[in-house]
Amino acid sequence: MLSRRFSGYCALCALVVLMLTGVIRADLANFDDLTLASQGYWNGSDGSGGFTSGDAMFNNSFTDWGGGVTSWEGFAYSNITDTAASGFGAQYNAITGGGQSGSANYGIGFVGWAQPPTITLTASTIVDGLYVTNNNYTYYSMLNGDDWAKKFGGSSGDDEDWFALTVTGKDASESIVGAVDFYLADYRFSDNSQDYIIDTWQFVDLSSLGIVKSLEFTLNSSDVGDFGMNTPAYFVIDTVVPEPATIILMALGGVLLGRKRM
Repeated sequence: MLSRRFSGYCALCALVVLMLTGVIRADLANFDDLTLASQGYWNGSDGSGGFTSGDAMFNNSFTDWGGGVTSWEGFAYSNITDTAASGFGAQYNAITGGGQSGSANYGIGFVGWAQPPTITLTASTIVDGLYVTNNNYTYYSMLNGDDWAKKFGGSSGDDEDWFALTVTGKDASESIVGAVDFYLADYRFSDNSQDYIIDTWQFVDLSSLGIVKSLEFTLNSSDVGDFGMNTPAYFVIDTVVPEPATIILMALGGVLLGRKRM
């Protein structure tokens, strides 16, 4: 009996060590479990209203207006690797050329008019954070300007432009528990050499939100016209990471339950 208990404690200690050293990891979502043809994308044209990756559901609204005209909002996903394409046709391209998690797949968020891009978790938990970057359409629009949006910084480079993503956490009752802002581009520095447009995967720390059931995403820009924001309203997302203690507690619960049965 003693040896079995000792073995149980050893297994428990080993598990904790593995968790703390990062050997064991269970992302809430990383798009690796989604199937796509090479250089393909999914935008909701099947009318499913969204998709699931890991322990998270991503919303989508697709509309066929007829005559070959369609639109979507919420989330799509893609594995396109072309980083040079620009304009509306490059809305499914991550400027990084691939996913953060080491696979080809990544998610695309578009802020439209019906409902903001929203991730709904299978169970309420603390989210440590997630990775974001720009898509080609938005990146090159900010870098060079286009028919609808200005070049960030203006002709002089001194315009204090910015493009910000806000992640709002909600609990199971849909009450807001907090929000985190992250700048996908920032030209507000007095030294223009510090101005930037994100073109790599960047981690956004969401641990300050505490326990959440869902995450909503909105975008704001300094470039606003009569009909709202001129900057293309896209962002790219990958690898939603749970708070490490949550993983450990879940694993410990499994080990302790096993000990009780011994």
